[in-house]
Amino acid sequence: MPDGVGPARGQGFGRDALRLDAAAEVARIGAGLRDGLATMRKRGVVVGLSGGIDSSVTAALSVAALGPDRVFGILMPEHDSDPESETLGRMLAERLGIECVREDIAPALQALGCYARRDEAIRAIVPDFGPGWGCKVVLDQAMRAQGYNISVLVVQAPDGTQQRHRLPAAAYLAVIAAANMKQRTRKLIEYTHADRLNYAVAGTPNRLEYDQGFFVKGGDGAADIKPIAHLFKTQVYQLADHLKLPEAIRRRPPTTDTWSLPQSQDEYYFSVDHATLDLCMAALDGGVDPQATARATGLTEAQVGIAWRDIAAKRRAAAYLHAGPLLIGPP
Repeated sequence: MPDGVGPARGQGFGRDALRLDAAAEVARIGAGLRDGLATMRKRGVVVGLSGGIDSSVTAALSVAALGPDRVFGILMPEHDSDPESETLGRMLAERLGIECVREDIAPALQALGCYARRDEAIRAIVPDFGPGWGCKVVLDQAMRAQGYNISVLVVQAPDGTQQRHRLPAAAYLAVIAAANMKQRTRKLIEYTHADRLNYAVAGTPNRLEYDQGFFVKGGDGAADIKPIAHLFKTQVYQLADHLKLPEAIRRRPPTTDTWSLPQSQDEYYFSVDHATLDLCMAALDGGVDPQATARATGLTEAQVGIAWRDIAAKRRAAAYLHAGPLLIGPP
């Protein structure tokens, strides 16, 4: 539990439980970044810029710690990317004064069969799916309210009409496997530039994403240092305000930016919005009772129980994502 979480039990637990001393936290992270680079013998950091709050705060913290000349940004759009992601990422790079390059990963994904593999899996359910169609994967809201995470495919025809289909296991795995190629291709680009510059790759997951396994193994889960993995999402926003990041970035809703249809993180993976989930996790880890947690979050006690069970289930699933290679014998 990070400092500043607040009382473990009772009436004192509330929405301000995760309030940070932002200036002190920026200084602490900066010291950690400098010490980490010295240990790794790296000159600076590479950060993939998505225009989202996490990568933007990671880049700004890196600049505060190292200076703009030792931070290298990369924009990595593809066919399904929201154009706003590149616009905001470029805006941030200019604001921070860092060097930034654009690497269009769409040709690589096309050559690897990313889009073809995804479309083939979708056509097993929606035979007409093809050019001009959009898609995304979301959680079934009715089932989620009962504590079950059941994925649903949403497709949109060129005329704007949408269909929703329950995903059989084989189709779900194939669609997600294809989508994960995007994260792994971006990481390849990041490490290519890191090797060229003798820099470290800075990962951008916040505590929710890191703890709950909201990352791709060998993709956005791969990094040399993760400066904000100990911070709840609401705390990342606090640092964004303190660091005076562009308002357009601070006000942008969290998004996966992976699918051709707009999609928020909580409709895809998390059980509730990030601010509520932050408090649920802090309460669970801090031993706060369900009644106090319900008061702080606005949930019912039954909903708190569902959120806690979902947190525990995702932690079990995330153990594989965090694990290193399994060795059969001593090295």
